[in-house]
Amino acid sequence: MDPTQIENALERIRAALEAGEVQSAIDSLRELRPADRAEAFVDLEDDEVAALLPELSPRTTARLLTELEDQQAVELAETLDTDRLAEALDRMAPDEAADVLGDLDPQHAADVLAEMEAAEGVRPLLPFPDKTAGGRMTTSFISLPLSISAAGAIELLRRVEPGSDTPYYLYVQDMAGRLVGVVGMRELLLASPEAAVQGFMKSKVNFVQTHDDQEVVARLMSRYGLGAIPVVDDQRVLRGVISHDDILDVIEQEATEDLYRLANISSSDLSIDSPVVTSVRRRLPWLYINAVTALFAAWVIANFQTLIAQVAVLAVFQSVVAGMGGNTATQSLTLMVRAIALGEQGARQAKRTVLKEGLIGLLHGVFVGSVVGLGVWLWKRNLALGGILAVAIVGNMLVAGLVGALVPLVLKSLKLDPALASSVIVTTFTDCIGFALFLGLGAAFLPQLL
Repeated sequence: MDPTQIENALERIRAALEAGEVQSAIDSLRELRPADRAEAFVDLEDDEVAALLPELSPRTTARLLTELEDQQAVELAETLDTDRLAEALDRMAPDEAADVLGDLDPQHAADVLAEMEAAEGVRPLLPFPDKTAGGRMTTSFISLPLSISAAGAIELLRRVEPGSDTPYYLYVQDMAGRLVGVVGMRELLLASPEAAVQGFMKSKVNFVQTHDDQEVVARLMSRYGLGAIPVVDDQRVLRGVISHDDILDVIEQEATEDLYRLANISSSDLSIDSPVVTSVRRRLPWLYINAVTALFAAWVIANFQTLIAQVAVLAVFQSVVAGMGGNTATQSLTLMVRAIALGEQGARQAKRTVLKEGLIGLLHGVFVGSVVGLGVWLWKRNLALGGILAVAIVGNMLVAGLVGALVPLVLKSLKLDPALASSVIVTTFTDCIGFALFLGLGAAFLPQLL
C-alpha cells in the first residue's frame, strides 16, 4: 500500500467529480490496485460514492466487494439494486459471493440469488457458518473421473479454461462423487497421454470436513505446506476446495481474535475505525467485569485496614507483589493460549506444562524477590519488611505461573475459548493472592515490622 498514491488518486477523483467528469474519476479509481482501490473508495464522501457507484462496471463493483471488509461490502451491496448486485456477484468467486449474500437480509439475498447466472455455484455454500470449512470453501475447482486418461484430463482443462483463482490441483472422484485422489499439474503433464489418472494420482489426500472449524483448516494447511485443501462431507463426497489465500485471511482473523480476547475485547470485527457507539457497546461489558474483580481485590485489602494503619509502608509495596504476579501470569497465559491455538498443547502434556510453568514462576520469584527484598532492606533499613516482600513475591509468582498455565486449559476443557476471560480471571487471582500473602505475612510479623 502506498498512502501517497491513494491520496493523489483521491484528489484526482474529487477534482473530476467537481468538474462533472465522472468517467475521469472512474479511470483514476481504476488506476489503483484492487486493494488500494477499495481503501480509496471507503474514504470517499457519501455524495461522491452516490455519483460514482451507478457508473461503475459490474467487474469493478465485483472487485470492490471482494476487497472491502465484510461490513463495508454489505453496506455497499445494500445500496445496489437487485440486478446490478447480481451482475457483480456473478463476476466474483463463489465463496466471496456467498459471503456477501450471507450477510444480507434473507429476502434480499434470495431475490439477488434468483437473478444470478452463477447461482448454482453459490447456493451450496450458503448453509454453512462463516467460520467453518464449508463457509470458507469455494465450488470453483476441477475434478476428474477415476477412469479418465492423462490426455483426457488435459483436454478437459482446455474446455473448462480454469480462472486464475482456481486451485492448481485436480481432484479425482469415483462414481459416487467420493474423493479418492489428487493429481498435480506437474504429474499430469509428465504422464504418458494414454495413462489412466488412477495409475499416477496420489491416493493419500489431506482433507477436511465441511463442519470443521476454520482454525483446524489453517493449522493443517500450514503444517503440511498445502496450496489448497479439499472439503468433503460425512460420506467423503467432495463439496469444495479452500485455497491458500483464503487461509491467510483466516490466520489474520484468528490471530486478531486471540489478541482481542486477551485484551478483553470479545468482538474480533472491531477496529480502530469502528464507530464510537459500536466500540463503547462492545467493549464496555468487560470493563464492568474488570470493575467487579477490582472491587473484590479491594475487599481483600480492606480486611487488613487496621494493619495498614499501623504500618503504612505496607501500602507502598503491596502493588509490587501484585504487579510481579500479574506479569508472570500474563507470560504463562500468552504462551499457553498460543500453544493451544496452534495445536501444540494437548491433554496429555497438560500436567507437565502446568508444573513446568509453576517451576519457572518459582525460579523467577526467587531471583526477583531476593533482589527486591535486598533493595527494600537497604532502602528502609527494615530486614523484616524486605524479607516479607521477598517471600510474598516468590509465593505469588509461583501461583501466577501455575494459574497462568492452568486457566486456559480449564476453559478449553469447558469448550470455551482459552483466550476469552483468561486475563480477567488470572489477574484477579494473582492480585488477590498477592495482597493476601503480603499483608498476611505483615500481620504475622507485625512486631518485627514495628
